[in-house]
Amino acid sequence: MDKMPVALCQMRVGEDKSINLDTAQKMVAKAAEKGARLIVLPEIFNSPYEAARFSQYSEPIPGPSSQLLQDLACQYQVTLVGGSIIERDPQGKLFNTCLVYAPDGSMVGKYRKIHLFDVNIPGKIRFQESATLSPGHNLTLFSVQGWQVAVLICYDIRFPELLRLAVLAGADAIVVPAAFNLTTGPLHWDLLMRSRAVDSQAYVMACSPALNQAASYKAWGHSMLVDPRGTVLAQAGQEEVIVQGELDPQAVERVRSEFPLLIQRRTDLYDTVARQEAVIIRKEF
Repeated sequence: MDKMPVALCQMRVGEDKSINLDTAQKMVAKAAEKGARLIVLPEIFNSPYEAARFSQYSEPIPGPSSQLLQDLACQYQVTLVGGSIIERDPQGKLFNTCLVYAPDGSMVGKYRKIHLFDVNIPGKIRFQESATLSPGHNLTLFSVQGWQVAVLICYDIRFPELLRLAVLAGADAIVVPAAFNLTTGPLHWDLLMRSRAVDSQAYVMACSPALNQAASYKAWGHSMLVDPRGTVLAQAGQEEVIVQGELDPQAVERVRSEFPLLIQRRTDLYDTVARQEAVIIRKEF
């Protein structure tokens, strides 16, 4: 692995899909011009994060948003993690789906959010993704410049078993398009991203939409890059901005050498076991 410049595009998302796509295009172009080789967009970057409107904004794959992602990866010769979009499959089911495109335009990752965001915090927020979305069943890793990168989406970060499976499959970094809100963000955003980096001994790249005060669902922002020690290397506020940083393979090697957690696990007492019919590490699509 080599050192790799990365960028997290914390973009403001509104109701007009064409404007959202244009914003994504401009931010990817700017990030590429600044030298990023891996660029990440936020969760549901092309439309409002509103369960009641997911069907309205849903798309097949291929579709307008996936075509733009493919074109941008080719045009700027980058690996592009397309945040997520609401995918409509041929049977009409909806998924919260992240697509990853390589510089040659090939799709090297397709991940459907496994854990749907169903929460009820009285007086604060109630949200039920499962009312409209179906869950995914496959963990996804892709390779870029020798790095093995796993994809999670938002609520998935609360389930450490999933990250352990990713690391056992070879992940050196975790990318997390996410849209925490003004309740869950202050409570757990920093804590979860840093904790999962420490648990996984891997980089965590968490990319949120910027705060849009006009939206019914207000994203927390604070996109961040965390190293394998849990140190925050770069972090945004709530404004529209590009967070830049670099992945260093020596940081991964060093912490895994100092704290050899994977070989010290007591698998005679416990383990994280994947049912092969339910969780498959996919690298080809």
